[in-house]
Amino acid sequence: MAEIEFLRNGRKSKTSHTPPSQDIGRSNQTSLREKSDKPSGGQKGHKGHTLKMKEVADQVIDHKPVSCTFCGSGLTQSESTIIERRQEVVIPPIMPQYVEHRVHSKCCCSCGTENTGAFPANLTAPIQYGPSVVALAAYLSIAQYVPYSRICAMFKDMYQLHISEGSIDNFLEQMSQKAMPFYQSIQERVGQSAVVGSDETGTPVAGKKGWFHTWQNKTLTFIAASMNRGYQTITQYFADGFAYSVYVSDCWAAQLKVAALRHQLCLVHLLRDLCNFEDAVGCTWSTEMKALLMQAMEFKKQMTAEDYKSPPPDVGQMEARLDILLAADNTQSHKRVKAFIKRLIKNRKSILTFLYYPDVPPHNNASEQAIRNIKVKGKVSGQFRSIRGAERFAILRSIIDTSAKNAHDIFNSLFLIADFVPE
Repeated sequence: MAEIEFLRNGRKSKTSHTPPSQDIGRSNQTSLREKSDKPSGGQKGHKGHTLKMKEVADQVIDHKPVSCTFCGSGLTQSESTIIERRQEVVIPPIMPQYVEHRVHSKCCCSCGTENTGAFPANLTAPIQYGPSVVALAAYLSIAQYVPYSRICAMFKDMYQLHISEGSIDNFLEQMSQKAMPFYQSIQERVGQSAVVGSDETGTPVAGKKGWFHTWQNKTLTFIAASMNRGYQTITQYFADGFAYSVYVSDCWAAQLKVAALRHQLCLVHLLRDLCNFEDAVGCTWSTEMKALLMQAMEFKKQMTAEDYKSPPPDVGQMEARLDILLAADNTQSHKRVKAFIKRLIKNRKSILTFLYYPDVPPHNNASEQAIRNIKVKGKVSGQFRSIRGAERFAILRSIIDTSAKNAHDIFNSLFLIADFVPE
């Protein structure tokens, strides 16, 4: 009966491991965020942005009176004075340019040797699409999640270019191959980072359950596609683990198994479970643990650089309070609460790690955001038709997200890859 009661009131998709299709007793509260008394929209003191006029316009159209509105006399010979100006931003008609490359030959006047010019290394066919076309196709598919058919329609309607879906697929293959050195560089730098967040999400690949894994920090995002969710995929890309990193993750066993300098559990995941226990079985222990974790997360925001060199007494008090809660008698608790406490005891050292490292967050939200794009891609374009298609998405999305994190122009980054000629 206790299990029935729990399922009736407590199994909700706000806990990330429960899909919405299995919701039972859904409540209106789906977020841990408290309601704010601030109005929606920009807050007082927020620096706004507005459309600004260009100092020197690209095109000027003068509007001069041609006749006097009082007597009707012509004003052609009269001098005019600018009294006001306004600008509108327009996009001119976009037409593709056909750039012809011609190879010439010259005969040496001294020895008579015939010398021939050479085409650029990237020109391998009598006619082909340039890097701007290839980069735009990749941008639309990977950054904006547009399906192949719609990309083809856009090229036809806007540029009068009749590009097939097969060509779009070839573009993405070319881009992913050229991007491999940069992709591998991101992987190497992530492995040497001081803080690494990781997560994974499932998605259909060729009619089967596939997985995308991510490892990321503030400046890098590395995404990998796999048909395996477990530890095998992690060791495939990071065989030596993360010896120099604090590893932030949820409580998935494969993630906790990773060799790292230290681990940090995602407190948001823990808080969702604690809220679930409160709603389902009225667990007072859950309320106390939830209060402690939220206090620790709030205290993190107030900590200074000096606090990390010598932890203040508040940190020690929270550590002691955590030990007391984990040692409390839970023999009368629901079996799910017992399992939760057992998991926390097993990973006790990974709960408050973030209070000792300035760059370690108390949650894994950034990693969840890094793989959110896979879900969006699936909703917009459908499943990946092959594991290679999923791998291409992972490679190019890693480049795009890393570029965005470093304030680089995304399209320009893709153009540089499209224009890149491997040695």
